[in-house]
Amino acid sequence: MDTMEASKQIEQMRTFILAEAVDKAADITKKGEEEFSIEVHKVITDQKEKVRQAYERKTKQVETSYAIAKSMAINKQRLEKIKARQEVMNKVGDDAKGQLVKEMQKADSGKKFITGLIVQGLLMLLEKEVVVRCRKSDVAMVAGCLKDASDQYAKIIKDQSGASKACALTIDSSTFLPPAPVPGQHGQSCLGGVLLHCFNGKITIDNTLDVRLNLVMEQAKPAIRALLFPQKA
Repeated sequence: MDTMEASKQIEQMRTFILAEAVDKAADITKKGEEEFSIEVHKVITDQKEKVRQAYERKTKQVETSYAIAKSMAINKQRLEKIKARQEVMNKVGDDAKGQLVKEMQKADSGKKFITGLIVQGLLMLLEKEVVVRCRKSDVAMVAGCLKDASDQYAKIIKDQSGASKACALTIDSSTFLPPAPVPGQHGQSCLGGVLLHCFNGKITIDNTLDVRLNLVMEQAKPAIRALLFPQKA
């Protein structure tokens, strides 16, 4: 083989090797670009997902905060409404107490009312001896009601059952009901009325105005509320 032919073969080999290298480099570049594109797409997708999740969290936080604020506002409004209504109901009760006090200060109506309370208590007890407890300031008035109350009790028993049944009434001189309420002062108080007891206080009937008023107010609450706070159609 002469020098020219050897040079030609060498050139052919060089050209072949170079072409192979160029193809290999092109393959590597293409693969690198594909891997880069895949990685970039993955990064973008991951970032989008993170942004989406963050947005959803923020949205839920805002919605939760709004729901809590709305619930608190509604609850506050409801409590204020309940408080305002209760204040009105308390005012009705206070007005009723004032009217009762005025009525009890009238000699005729006060005595008649106390007598009725005693008779009612006697009909519940049906005992031969009953002690009547009242406020210290009402002792004289209540004492003046005992005979009439005893007579009315006996008459009612006679009319309804035909039996003759009397009851000996005495004033409790050792223990008295609390005094009348005084504006601006706290502590136990009593609007008036009586408490009947027998067998050394083992059986009692509380017929004080306070208990009767509370009972009436409790029973009349639905009607009073319907009158004061009518439901909107």
